[in-house]
Amino acid sequence: MYRIQKVSRSVLIPIRGLQYYARVWGEPLLGQPPLVLLHGWMDVAASFQFVVDALQADHYVIAPDWRGFGLSASGGADSFWYPDYLADLDALLDHFSPDAPVNLVGHSMGGNIAMLYTGVRPERVLRLINLEGFGLPATQADEAPGRLTRWLGEVKQHNSGTLSLKTYPSLEAVARRLMKNNPYVSEDKAHWLANHWSAELSPGQWSILGEAAHKVINPQLYRVDEVLAIYRCIRAPVLMVEASDESMTQWWRGSFTLAEHRQRMQQVAKLEIVTLPDCGHMLHHDQPEALAGLIERFIAQVAGT
Repeated sequence: MYRIQKVSRSVLIPIRGLQYYARVWGEPLLGQPPLVLLHGWMDVAASFQFVVDALQADHYVIAPDWRGFGLSASGGADSFWYPDYLADLDALLDHFSPDAPVNLVGHSMGGNIAMLYTGVRPERVLRLINLEGFGLPATQADEAPGRLTRWLGEVKQHNSGTLSLKTYPSLEAVARRLMKNNPYVSEDKAHWLANHWSAELSPGQWSILGEAAHKVINPQLYRVDEVLAIYRCIRAPVLMVEASDESMTQWWRGSFTLAEHRQRMQQVAKLEIVTLPDCGHMLHHDQPEALAGLIERFIAQVAGT
């Protein structure tokens, strides 16, 4: 089993009518902004433990579980709206750092949320590090009727109890699932993650700590022109970290490419793009030491030290 180097404490915060869970490492440091870590889809805050362990300097680190993931409440939602994540993050930052901007790190879905938030609340983010948060394929207006029809059907499916997440017979089976999904992750890390990514909610059935409603399609179209307008409002320096094992082609089957993503990112005024070697999409599991070094180098560099 992986042995953690830095112990976190658990915090419950009332956010917009929900009990939000966050892991916190360290204490507030005078003159140093908090480091806020945002996990991706079907992930949890504990996912950042390996990177936190690899940080060389002292940092005040905050990592929430998004609504309906991990130990944060969902409020009984039967689907999840992207703007809610922005409002949740706004409230979380008001709680943890009401008077000063933060350094923001987001992985995958968390990276996309971080990009949008930094564009609409530029005064709240000092530096932004986007880990594999690529955005989504462009959509057209004529897709809206079909998208809403599909959303209505999936909401009905969820409310009838026929939409669910797969369960596993043991914690070992959860760890094997993690290793199958990510051939880079080591066995000790996979077993440690399995303890925080899942729970035995009924005897002999280990369930992922994520609401099945997250599988319901977003009823909103992904409007690239709106996203680019938000990107142009980002004032913070941005570090885009991509994995060497590029998986976008497999995910999107040509409907969205790495080249298209990089073209979109050119709307960001202060941008650096780095490719991290020997890792896949879960690069914070695969190369935590290298990633921690990138994070610390970037926030020191843009601070002028």
